[in-house]
Amino acid sequence: MKIGILTSGGDCPGINATIRGVCKTAINHYGMEVVGIHSGFQGLLTKEVESFTEKSLSGLLNLGGTMLGTSREKPFRKQGIISDVDKPALIQRNIAELGLDCVVCIGGNGTQKTAAKFAAMGINIVSVPKTIDNDIYGTDVTFGFQSAINIATDAIDCIHTTAASHNRVFIVEVMGHKVGWLTLYAGVAGGADIILLPEIPYDIEKVIAAINKRTKAGKGFTILAVAEGAISKEDAALSKKEYKEKVAKRKYPSVSYEIADRIFEETGVEVRVTVPGHTQRGGSPCPYDRVLCTRLGSAAAQAVMDEDYGNMIAMINGKTKRVPLGEVAGRLKTVDPDCQMIKEAKRIGISFGD
Repeated sequence: MKIGILTSGGDCPGINATIRGVCKTAINHYGMEVVGIHSGFQGLLTKEVESFTEKSLSGLLNLGGTMLGTSREKPFRKQGIISDVDKPALIQRNIAELGLDCVVCIGGNGTQKTAAKFAAMGINIVSVPKTIDNDIYGTDVTFGFQSAINIATDAIDCIHTTAASHNRVFIVEVMGHKVGWLTLYAGVAGGADIILLPEIPYDIEKVIAAINKRTKAGKGFTILAVAEGAISKEDAALSKKEYKEKVAKRKYPSVSYEIADRIFEETGVEVRVTVPGHTQRGGSPCPYDRVLCTRLGSAAAQAVMDEDYGNMIAMINGKTKRVPLGEVAGRLKTVDPDCQMIKEAKRIGISFGD
């Protein structure tokens, strides 16, 4: 068999380890030929590929980023490097011309959606979920998530010392536009006093009340872990169009700065904002993710060998499972505001601003 492998969407720790897991199993265990496809689905449009050997896989386990490069090329949209052709049909022809029996796609929600559409066209596809947001439906965990938790938690840990020294309010803005898994875990692990998530619209007065409560208790500083997609109750009541228009006119770089201004106006306490940003996607994968990537990659190669196409390789209850792409595509796994973890966090005194 001859298979292609690509990585699409945003990068995150563990992509190379997953490539290694797929290729070592495919090449060494099953004797397959493996072709690396550069720059995501863009590489299937341009046929920019390279052949992998055992030597190609050396040093990948702890290497961050992606050796294949990535892009946000969306083959089912006209925009992109090529806009005047039927891109899905061109990719289908190129796959045939390259002699690929299957394409293994490593990526987030957009990649899973694209993979599902190709599977519906009859193209042999197996996918592996990756994102630091942990928001892909159908799997308990995605690789990159634990590594990003470690980075975001370290940022909060570092803020503790300066916040305590200066008796200030500090906001650490964590990645997550639509879901708050990363902010929730990093906030709890880092000892944040207030955690604001997209799934729980906040009341700024309750946020300020939580800060004042700490001040009256003799605690001179407060740390907020705020998801970049956190939203106020007022904004959550707007239509999507109204909210989009409001954000376009907002004078602040992000919601964290708006919250900082409101806190200062109400309390007079100095507020500082720290944004770890893309550092949360960078660096080496943590040991947990290296193991997860190895297992998911190996399981993906096994699915190819079994000719069990049209599936995403998920991790469910500690075991790798095959989940139909049709059940995954277009669905988000969000934080349940009434979940056990949030209830437990509230019991120890963490405020969610609700």
